[in-house]
Amino acid sequence: MRTAPALALAGVVMGLALTACSTEDATCGGGEYPVLNVGSTGSACVPNGEEPPKGYARYPEGKVPEHVGDKWDTYWNTHTLDENGKIIDAPKN
Repeated sequence: MRTAPALALAGVVMGLALTACSTEDATCGGGEYPVLNVGSTGSACVPNGEEPPKGYARYPEGKVPEHVGDKWDTYWNTHTLDENGKIIDAPKN
């Protein structure tokens, strides 16, 4: 039957797809969330349930990087927040 090889191949493809997702480097570890350094592109991780330290802010809702190199991680390399929480271009180094 051709069904068994097709199912086996589908299983391998699905396994590879799931593995690829799990090997991305997370922005923060389990039990933490990322915060942005106000006025620069620096970031840190804060334990869930704690407020960001002085000089840091939560990322705007819907714009939180989850993995190194993802859409929002890349975006925040050239943008930051000002002291009022407004998104601005990051200062040039």
